[in-house]
Amino acid sequence: MIGDPSKKNKQGATWTSRVDPQLKVGAKQESASTVPRGASRQKVTLREQFDLYLERNSAQLLDSLRRLKDTPVATSMTIAVIAIALALPAGLYVMLKNVQSLSDGWSGNSQISLFLESTVSKAEGQKLSATLGKDERIDRVEFISREQALEEFVALSGFSGILSELDENPLPAVIVVFPTASLVTEVELLRVSLQNNNSVELAQLDAEWVQRLHSIVALAERLVLALALGLSLAVLLVMTNTIRLAIESRKDEIIIVKLVGGTDSFVRRPFLYAGAWYGVGGGVLAIIVVQSVLFWLRDPVSDLSSLYGDSFVFLGLDAFSVVFIIFFSAMIGLLGAWLAVGQHLSQVEPE
Repeated sequence: MIGDPSKKNKQGATWTSRVDPQLKVGAKQESASTVPRGASRQKVTLREQFDLYLERNSAQLLDSLRRLKDTPVATSMTIAVIAIALALPAGLYVMLKNVQSLSDGWSGNSQISLFLESTVSKAEGQKLSATLGKDERIDRVEFISREQALEEFVALSGFSGILSELDENPLPAVIVVFPTASLVTEVELLRVSLQNNNSVELAQLDAEWVQRLHSIVALAERLVLALALGLSLAVLLVMTNTIRLAIESRKDEIIIVKLVGGTDSFVRRPFLYAGAWYGVGGGVLAIIVVQSVLFWLRDPVSDLSSLYGDSFVFLGLDAFSVVFIIFFSAMIGLLGAWLAVGQHLSQVEPE
């Protein structure tokens, strides 16, 4: 049923007066720039088109930010959700980076203990030690005779009374080898080579636990990556739902903008900018959260490190990580807004 034309015109005029003036002006500018008419048709230079494009986009960019400021509670809650979802994998990534730094430093101090056969004399052990010291793969060696090993064991264990009752020294001579290589894999190859010596009963790598630590760190890296992907998907869904609600709340405004000549790209841009603003805000807040937690943990970690005689430096987010988090968060927000706009904006059309 067709209504009274005068009522429709009156209603349209009422809605037009409520639309953001920036949207009406921009829509008219876009309509005038894309659809020139008759004798008023003028040739517009490329520079003028570019200036108009920048002016229109900058106005919509600032307008989208103003709209977010007008709803501080809803905006803060959305940004907080994004920040928490990003701070968790970012914080775990920093912790893994610190563990890797710590394990790399321990790997550089790896050493191989060669327990010699009981039949090897002290002179033969010293000769073997001198021969190994000439190997290019070995930085230096240290020979510990059976007598020295017993003295050190008595001093450290306190079982001097029990050991004095033994008929002979049960401890073997040991050659401590300090490799030049820092990688655990290379040190392991050297250990296997030294194990093949006939005078060596057992070649033990004193940093085998570092290999296990590297394996655990590699597994943790994949778990953090899987967690980051899952939380990124959650952020994407949150952004899609947030922009969908924004489209619904501005449904009448969008209809009127389309009635006065606004194109789909003109209507779409404010929502895309809003998604990007949400992402940037969430990324900045996530960085603040991560850095605050790291600052809170810095002193306890330093105290624990000093107890082990180590000067471990607790690493934080570097410049590249900060830029990446903000950029990644902005792209997630932009993608979520683009999905919401593509799905819901086409359903908002003038009747």
